[in-house]
Amino acid sequence: MSDTAFDAIAGPPDGAALRETIRHRVEAAGTSFYWAMRLLPQERRDGMYAIYAWCREVDDIADGERPAALKLAALAAWRDEIEALYGARPRQLVARALHAPMLQYRLRREDFLAVIDGMEMDAREDIRAPDLETLDRYCARVASAVGHLSVQVFGDASPAAHRVAESLGRALQLTNILRDLDEDARRGRLYLPREILERHGIRVVEPLAVLRHPALPAVCRDVASIAERHFRDAEQAMTRCNRRAMRPAAVMGAVYRATLRALLRRGWRDPAAAVALSRSLKLWLVVRHGLL
Repeated sequence: MSDTAFDAIAGPPDGAALRETIRHRVEAAGTSFYWAMRLLPQERRDGMYAIYAWCREVDDIADGERPAALKLAALAAWRDEIEALYGARPRQLVARALHAPMLQYRLRREDFLAVIDGMEMDAREDIRAPDLETLDRYCARVASAVGHLSVQVFGDASPAAHRVAESLGRALQLTNILRDLDEDARRGRLYLPREILERHGIRVVEPLAVLRHPALPAVCRDVASIAERHFRDAEQAMTRCNRRAMRPAAVMGAVYRATLRALLRRGWRDPAAAVALSRSLKLWLVVRHGLL
């Protein structure tokens, strides 16, 4: 029996026990967003933990080893579960954890469904060198849609905050793509856009072959420029937001922007080489952007 099936049958009761279960799941996952979420008051933090736990559920489906048909069926089941959530009939553990924040923070059904749309893009077939329009749509679904859910929980539902979600989500996802090239290639995936590959003379789309191509660093620098533009757009939009409410977004942006700059310093001659920020730098960024 799968974990999800078990959750539906024998999950803990709603309320404090349910929130504690979700909290343990998130803390055990070691997410890079942990310290940003810790800046929130407990009730809002629990809302973010529920969103993160749900994102892990659907992401694990898309990244799993099952055949595409089974992945798509599992994601379709989550579409039904989101409909059940908005009909006040959630069954799965994580969906039950989402029920209170969905009501309290007016989380939008279309944002959950957009995330599932993005996961279906990964589940249907291995993405290889999408065009720029498709890559942007993918980033909007798997990252910006999560940002839209997040700013509602943070406490700023203004147009400016949702502009931050649009731009920062794309910036974070592009940074992930540039950081995880080797890991994605070993899964048969290549998210670098076709137009930029061809601009630098790369005509193949086989992931490991692209990673060995001498023009790879130039391609990655161009993608990094797109990510940096999104970081700037998010930073500008954040000046029109409630500063206190958006502290978690500011910390996420600062940590990922520092990661992007570390990637640029390292270059992409060896995409398998790890890039990690020091603990002291992360703590400074949390203090600088989340507390001062």
